[in-house]
Amino acid sequence: MTEAPNHIGLEKGHVDLAGLRIEGLVKSYGPIDVLKGIDLDIRDGEFVSFLGPSGCGKSTLLRSIAGLEGLTDGAIHLGARDITDLPSARRDIAMVFQNYALYPHMNVKKNMSFGLSLNGMTTDEIERRVNEAAEILRITELLGRKPKQLSGGQRQRVAIGRAIVRKPQLFLLDEPLSNLDAGLRVTMRAELAALHERLGVTMVYVTHDQVEAMTLSHRVVVLDKGRVSQFGTPLELFHRPANLFVAGFIGSPRMNFLPAYLTDQTGRSVTLTATAMTGALTIATSGHSPLDAGQPITLGVRPDRLDIVADGTGHLTGTIRLMERLGTESHAHVALDDGTMLVVITDGTHPARAHDRVGLTIPPDAAHVFDASGLALPRQLDAETERLIQQQ
Repeated sequence: MTEAPNHIGLEKGHVDLAGLRIEGLVKSYGPIDVLKGIDLDIRDGEFVSFLGPSGCGKSTLLRSIAGLEGLTDGAIHLGARDITDLPSARRDIAMVFQNYALYPHMNVKKNMSFGLSLNGMTTDEIERRVNEAAEILRITELLGRKPKQLSGGQRQRVAIGRAIVRKPQLFLLDEPLSNLDAGLRVTMRAELAALHERLGVTMVYVTHDQVEAMTLSHRVVVLDKGRVSQFGTPLELFHRPANLFVAGFIGSPRMNFLPAYLTDQTGRSVTLTATAMTGALTIATSGHSPLDAGQPITLGVRPDRLDIVADGTGHLTGTIRLMERLGTESHAHVALDDGTMLVVITDGTHPARAHDRVGLTIPPDAAHVFDASGLALPRQLDAETERLIQQQ
């Protein structure tokens, strides 16, 4: 790490940032495996989110890193240290909880300084750290208040400040914004991003909200049933999902899927069709497909890449069942002739209405192809998208 005078409590030239390495982590409760062999390598100073549906194991993984859950198997390294068997108090980790966990009988200053006092830190050093954190979080005027006198956003700032004053090697944040209203979540997302940039410390963030994960993170771990389904940058997850689960989970509205089968392939393209399609679709790939003609596959296309055209033209034909007018965009819910439902995102003033018969076209570069096991075939992306992915 280079000189960073803005990093709270860090002298110039300080290099005590730490990456996080997880190897073969297994967590079981009796016969039930909650985490099924997690391997992750999180870089120094990186902001990484654990994202997935309820019950996928993301909070259990975070608690295991914090030392609040014992491991069934595996190892955890923070920087050069093996912290697998260390008690949580000796891991040099600070955790921010979903419910803030503030002491109601203490004012903000006491809440932020209590842990430092227990560790025997001098009064002057405690005062310096608390004041510095309060200035960064813009809560200096709140130091004398009790938690009940604070708004939800203010309480969350205090909880984050209590973690900052410890100067940990690693921050863990367990759905810290889920109790806030929608408008305040947007504000706090921006503040968390700015805070991470200023502190430069490794942060691991648990959320079920993909918008939070995609906007805050350098990389995102998508978890599914106790396993890592994909670990990559937000744009990688969106444009190159590794499998059907990630493709369906990332993006709102979710990706549309159609059962299809392979009709032909060359060295760097595949041709497919589906029961609901008119004609065939040829898609460029970035490598040779291991599939054979006639094999069942799944065709995926995101709602914003489908185009509404005149009835009887395009690759698909159907009837609009619902037209959601959302202002800047509209969502058309289209029932294909075979009964499959698709969602199409178009502009907010599109003239299509409910009950209209329409055709839909699929641009070849918008198609995602998944084999029978759900794994994605490698896609050939346009140069600009590829450049953005490499830059992220």
